[in-house]
Amino acid sequence: MMASQKGTFAGVLLCLVVSMTVALEVSIPQQSYEFARGDNITIPCSFKPKNPINNLVVISWLAEADKPGEPEVSVLTSYSTGDLDISDRYEGRASLEQDIAKGVANLKLSSIGLQDNRLFECRVAIPKDDKGQLADTTRLVVLVAPSVPVCKVDGKAEYFQNISLTCQSEEGSPLPTYKWQGYDVRNMPRAPAPRTTDKDGVLSLFNLTMESSGYYVCTSTNKIRSAKCNLTLSVMPPSMALGSTAGIIGGVVVGVLVLLIILIYCCCCRKKKDKAEEYAMGVPEGEEFHDDKPVVNGEVRQTRSKEGDDEDHPPKIVDRRDQYKERSEKDYDDRRSDYDDRLPKIVDRRDQYKERSEKDYDDRRSDYDDRRSDYDDRRSDYDDRRERHDDRRDQDDRYSDRRDRYDRDRVYDERSDGGRYSDRYDEPYDDRDRPPSVPANKPTKPLLL
Repeated sequence: MMASQKGTFAGVLLCLVVSMTVALEVSIPQQSYEFARGDNITIPCSFKPKNPINNLVVISWLAEADKPGEPEVSVLTSYSTGDLDISDRYEGRASLEQDIAKGVANLKLSSIGLQDNRLFECRVAIPKDDKGQLADTTRLVVLVAPSVPVCKVDGKAEYFQNISLTCQSEEGSPLPTYKWQGYDVRNMPRAPAPRTTDKDGVLSLFNLTMESSGYYVCTSTNKIRSAKCNLTLSVMPPSMALGSTAGIIGGVVVGVLVLLIILIYCCCCRKKKDKAEEYAMGVPEGEEFHDDKPVVNGEVRQTRSKEGDDEDHPPKIVDRRDQYKERSEKDYDDRRSDYDDRLPKIVDRRDQYKERSEKDYDDRRSDYDDRRSDYDDRRSDYDDRRERHDDRRDQDDRYSDRRDRYDRDRVYDERSDGGRYSDRYDEPYDDRDRPPSVPANKPTKPLLL
């Protein structure tokens, strides 16, 4: 019984092995491949068909969809007839390295980026060979160093408040991990508070105190490299915030009060100006007023009682226009008199200015004449010196003529006497004022004039 069971089991295994060898098998050596961004890569894929010779072999490479639930993205499709279809998304970047006889169907990608960080599938289709493993997948991991993270504070840094320090890198593959480290005001590392949590780049601080102030550094790390950001946390008491708010409100109130004062002052000035213009334009026609003599209430009442007693004698009415005319005439006379009083003073000042101007002019004229005379004297002195210089020049010319004559006579004497007196004249001649001596045996010769 046991022998028969063992034989049956061996037969089943043999059938499985035979079926595996006679069916299509597609395989990719590794489950994932890691390359740096910008590299040109090759993802290997091999297949073993059931029959070594096939009329048609279709090789397809597919990529994972951008969003879950969407269909896969076609990279390229190759036919054993020689046709090759490359999708628009991978045009110019994807190519196929294939050898159907050897079962090679490698995908080649150039200048990979984060958009290529996904699953890729190698699929082989052969007519009448649709059993076995028709496809295999692998993940392409594009390695990108994390970018410099951004550190921010969420919440108000006040006593007894809860805040969060966030740290996030915009890019990085594989996804970077984050770690916060705090330093006190003396720049010494410190352990986090008991309730502090650090998860996915978020450092949560609870019940802030003065000791929570300090320097915080976040490190973003993946297998390529790391990057850091930092911030300074200053925890203030709530009264500081209230004080700043109260200061803002107080400033607004003061500004409003100043504006109101300016408006009131402008209105008052406007009223005074209107009254002055009304006074200058005169009293409107038809208006009347009583005498400006001050009266008391009793007198007013007495006047009114007299009005009822004696209707034949009405009170005297004074026209306000006449009073204004009288005041205007009086003011005009006063201004005229004042002008007449000031006119002699103006005339006197004008005469004084004229006298001063004339005197200044005469002084300047005299000074100019003096300078002119001094200039003439200097000019005359210059002319005298020029004449003396010309005379001296004439004397030098005459002396030069005498020297020339003397040199000619000396040459003549040397030639005629055979050089007897040459030794006497070898000494330098210094006395220019004394005329040269003539040898006794020199023949007389008329002088050249």
